[in-house]
Amino acid sequence: MDAGRFTELLRTHRGLIYKIAFAYCRNPTEREDVIQEIAAQLWRARDRYDSTFRETTWIYRIALNVAISCYRRTYRHGAREVGLDTDAFATEAVEPSPALEHLLRVIDGLRPLDKALVLLYLDDNDHAAIAEVLGISTSNVGTKLARIKHELRASVAMDVTDAKEDSHGAR
Repeated sequence: MDAGRFTELLRTHRGLIYKIAFAYCRNPTEREDVIQEIAAQLWRARDRYDSTFRETTWIYRIALNVAISCYRRTYRHGAREVGLDTDAFATEAVEPSPALEHLLRVIDGLRPLDKALVLLYLDDNDHAAIAEVLGISTSNVGTKLARIKHELRASVAMDVTDAKEDSHGAR
């Protein structure tokens, strides 16, 4: 892949790269570093790209590996809070609803691989595509998604119960 084609690839998939960086890096400086590292890793791997796979699968795999590695380094050192940024999901300047804020907080609390799985799922990737990106079986994707959905439902139910108790106590 020549430099012109590579630049076009980055331009075309910029949103995907930024979304992954936003999901794993709260700090703007670290986020920019991760974006640069993703671009560098894509450049290094450009000659190994297998055109039998979709470009997005290749980009997701590299970008997630870089972002998760950064997350783990940061988390291991306990230096900074790393969280999901609501701006990564906005298509225009809109204040996120409380429900979206809550969902993002719950997703933010997931383990790095589970967070990647949810990001891929929310991007409308099917189980086979998610499995291909994450290097796990399709059935494992289904199992993990079912577990995560169960956790999300339980978390929302708990918050609804807490909100009802708070409203009754406030009378």
